[in-house]
Amino acid sequence: MNFLAFLCVLVGLCGFKTFPSKQRNSYFALSNYSPNFLILLKKICYMKGMTFFNNLEDLDAESKYLVHKAKDATQLSYSPYSKFEVGAAILLDDDTLVVGANQENASYPLCMCGERVALYTFSSQYPGKKIKKIAVVAHKKHHKELVGATACGACRQVMAEYENRQKSPIEIIMFGEDGRWIKCESAESLLPFSFKTPNPIG
Repeated sequence: MNFLAFLCVLVGLCGFKTFPSKQRNSYFALSNYSPNFLILLKKICYMKGMTFFNNLEDLDAESKYLVHKAKDATQLSYSPYSKFEVGAAILLDDDTLVVGANQENASYPLCMCGERVALYTFSSQYPGKKIKKIAVVAHKKHHKELVGATACGACRQVMAEYENRQKSPIEIIMFGEDGRWIKCESAESLLPFSFKTPNPIG
């Protein structure tokens, strides 16, 4: 991969506004010339640390159990505005189960993703324990068929924070837009350049 191609991947991942004008022009030139090539480069960067499965039954027993618990958690969703129900299930290192679902508000910025509801519940109720893995699923209201829904950037950042705190990886299971199940070996594989403060307090 040459420097220009690598730069284009960084631009695509991080946002072109942070780069000087000449580099932005190079990005657009390559995007217009070969958009599929750029998409491929992005996928190569993202696929590190990920395994894909065509069917739920192909996952290990523990992961399948967690996916089913995440499905059950969608019933706890309060989503009258998006009508999009998200459930998350967390398995701790002592096999304790923690679940959460998205909670919406008429003031949209106050809405909370299902993953973070589960993560904050874990943090407040089980201090000192570690997260082994988390499963995330979603479906439309009044529909049981799952739709592709991977963790948003904010949830990935929060996962990365807990992973950094416990100093051990958190495995993440999600259902992708292409109909395949995705197993990520760590939050870092989902957000390789997560924000970190050098000297966290507490």
